Amino acid sequence: MAWSRLIFGAVLCLLLSRIVLVVYRSFCRSQRPIRRDTDTCSLAIFLGSGGHTAEASILLSALDFSRYCPRTYIVNEGDELSTQRAVALEKLQSAKNTPLGRLNYKFMRIPRARYVHQSLLSTSFSTFKCFLACVRLVTIAPLFQNATRGKPFADLLIMNGPGTCTPLCIAIMLNRMIGLPTPRMVFVESFARVRTISLSGRILLHMVDRFIVQWPEQIALTGGRCIYRGWLV
Repeated sequence: MAWSRLIFGAVLCLLLSRIVLVVYRSFCRSQRPIRRDTDTCSLAIFLGSGGHTAEASILLSALDFSRYCPRTYIVNEGDELSTQRAVALEKLQSAKNTPLGRLNYKFMRIPRARYVHQSLLSTSFSTFKCFLACVRLVTIAPLFQNATRGKPFADLLIMNGPGTCTPLCIAIMLNRMIGLPTPRMVFVESFARVRTISLSGRILLHMVDRFIVQWPEQIALTGGRCIYRGWLV
């Protein structure tokens, strides 16, 4: 019995140490080698719905699609409006891009973590279902695909606040804890948040690699851990 407690305590200490190390590295924002202008960067974009999708579309329209490719749009199951917006954006940008970046994209769908007016009890089940889908997306699928084996499912992940991005980030943090490759995570707080931080923002503040706000009033709310560059949308 004493040995089992000792082993359990040692494993628990190692696990906690690993969690602290991963969070500390995210907090320090350790720099990766700077990409050359000629290098491409695979991009994943989480599209929430409604206003979140509209803001994400504006953010994406400022990028060079020839450099940020291939692109993966992560959308909620049943969110056809976000899918249509992404397709329209790709068609609009196709005329401005080289053949490498032209229409070089795909969609991945995950269940919603929570629906509007959903009860707290059922939310726990839907969130767990969403988390499992995210694990399949960021952990399991890349292991069985020759093109992405040994690489993250994307080099960069951009999010702008919808709640379903929280299970996605937790799945990515799980990869970091076990030493698997992961994308850089950039969280852009919604333009609608002026004097407060969203719930998903407060949860992910110490997980993501970059936390960007669009109003100066939010700088103090993040303890200086954010980046402020004015309005982005």
